[in-house]
Amino acid sequence: MQTSFQVGDNAVHPAHGLGEITGIERREIAGSAKSFYVVRILETGMRVMVPTQATESVGLRTVMSQPDADAVMDVFRTSDKAVGAGPWNRRQRAYNEMIKSGSPHEVAKVLRDLYRIKFRSEKDLSYGERRLMDQARALLFKELAMARQSTEAQIEQEIEAIFSVAS
Repeated sequence: MQTSFQVGDNAVHPAHGLGEITGIERREIAGSAKSFYVVRILETGMRVMVPTQATESVGLRTVMSQPDADAVMDVFRTSDKAVGAGPWNRRQRAYNEMIKSGSPHEVAKVLRDLYRIKFRSEKDLSYGERRLMDQARALLFKELAMARQSTEAQIEQEIEAIFSVAS
């Protein structure tokens, strides 16, 4: 199912997070004219062009609904573990794949596991774990805040409260 966007719509890019469609441009590539959505990523201000005929394969999607956002928040309340024990490099690869999937549920699982380490372990997160956490938060918090008509700070407080109570 091809998703169609209009200028002014919000959209989520799997690798860059929440953005706004700021234009639709036609460009000639390899002798044929193609249309592109111009997406301004809200977190960084970066401009990304996505072929209008390839939104599905790129993974550009609409912002999740409030019920979907509530379901994503429920991921933080489960005691599941997305990636089992093992060497950090193997877990990191698995977490990176989950983040690249563009699925808010998968990104939330990564965050859940890292929050659990942060709140329940005596040691601080490693540099790699902190980087992954920052990346997952950047991809998820803006969208959750928009879907739940909230702020990123409120989303973070709600998630941290889940882990501080559980620890």
